[in-house]
Amino acid sequence: MCGLPLHDPRPHSASVMVNLLGDIWFDADGTIREPAWNALYAVPNLVLRLYGKRHPRHGRKMGHFTVVDKHLDDALPVALAARCAIGIRAGF
Repeated sequence: MCGLPLHDPRPHSASVMVNLLGDIWFDADGTIREPAWNALYAVPNLVLRLYGKRHPRHGRKMGHFTVVDKHLDDALPVALAARCAIGIRAGF
């Protein structure tokens, strides 16, 4: 647009994003409880974003977290372990 040269489009990092659905707010008996966010706050390179929705519902997107690292091979196992730490058991 401006006639300036383009930079080399290379990635500077890899990231893995995990959506947080309202399902994780419910115990096995259906009681609403807050997930264990402290487990996520302790993970280096993990950023948690909660959307401020007041009422969780099954299937409702309540937030997400992102793990950033130099290589995908390093970010992915961290994200998978963080999912388990807050009760997400399903596969990809």
